[in-house]
Amino acid sequence: MDELDETRSPRKGRARWIGAALALAGVVVAGILATEHAPHAQSTPPAAAAPQAVPVTIAAAKPEDVPVVLRGLGIVQAFNAVTVRARVDGTLMSVKVTEGQEVKKGDLVAVIDPRPYQAALDAAMAKKAQDEAQLTNAQRDLARYTSLARQDFASRQQVDTQQASVAQFTATLKGDDAAIATAQLNLSFCYILSPIDGRVGLRQIDPGNLVHANDSGGIISIAQLHPISVVFTLPQENLPKITRAMAARRLPVEAYAENDKTKLAQGELLTPDNSIDTTTGTIKLKANFANGDNALWPGQFVHAHLLLETRHDVLTVPSDAVQHGPSGLYAYVVKPDSTVMRQDIEVDQDTGKVAVVTKGLAAGDKVVVAGQARLQNGTRVADASQLRPAAAPPPKAGG
Repeated sequence: MDELDETRSPRKGRARWIGAALALAGVVVAGILATEHAPHAQSTPPAAAAPQAVPVTIAAAKPEDVPVVLRGLGIVQAFNAVTVRARVDGTLMSVKVTEGQEVKKGDLVAVIDPRPYQAALDAAMAKKAQDEAQLTNAQRDLARYTSLARQDFASRQQVDTQQASVAQFTATLKGDDAAIATAQLNLSFCYILSPIDGRVGLRQIDPGNLVHANDSGGIISIAQLHPISVVFTLPQENLPKITRAMAARRLPVEAYAENDKTKLAQGELLTPDNSIDTTTGTIKLKANFANGDNALWPGQFVHAHLLLETRHDVLTVPSDAVQHGPSGLYAYVVKPDSTVMRQDIEVDQDTGKVAVVTKGLAAGDKVVVAGQARLQNGTRVADASQLRPAAAPPPKAGG
């Protein structure tokens, strides 16, 4: 019996171990099942963070004086410009002015060989002297025939014939006078004078060349720069306002460089053109400038600013505050609670810097000038000019 117990004892140990393992596995399975079927604990969600304010630039609507300026692209023109050409044929003897020189009206500019024309004048004067002698002789013969006719020693026909001779020589003398005047004029054309005050341009022909009266290039050009003119264009709808303003006062015009920022000269409107360009619907206007410092030059492109009037105490906002939407213009107005509201507005004038608002805003209203891309009705905003960057953390020890 003892041998049997000893033989079976290991089997009992293994059975007890297997039973214990199965029991443990059951407990684990039961725990898992209990966990799966047990209701999940409801976790408390974290509190929603408040929306962060959008940084924007804010400005206030305010009344101020706004000039009404009409802008147009123009070109500078010489007040007077001439091309000096030869009026007679001949050899160009000399040019009496230098390129770039300032000349006065009547100054000698160039000389064409005058000798042929002096000879023609001398011949015309000699012909006149000859005809004068013949006229004198004819007049004396007429006096003789008239005296003889009274005594019936000469016929009436002889008297009439002699009167005709006197009239003929008188007419010849008038022709001689005309020939002399022509010769004198041609001789004067050999000495070319400046017809205006101005600045001499580049010489087109050198002395020693043969020039002709029908040459198109000319010898030299002269342009008057003091004063000088600017011709610019504006849309035709501005013409009634311009004519009304011109009837009341003189209108100032400013000329600006190509960047439309650098002021070159201050002038005055002279007149609009007498017709509107039907192809473009624009009207040309001409303004004069003293140009004492030669800031304007013929052929130069400029921006012309015509001051039509100055509007006083009108409500304005910065131009950047005006937004364009499908239904018209609007602006974002900042309310007292720092949220924005989209407000429809009407703008009567925009100078590029300030806009004149006629409807939708009141003086003192705060509008958003920059940062509108992230805004909509109710968006909380903060004035970027009042925000301060966070202070940098102090350096660590040994850093």
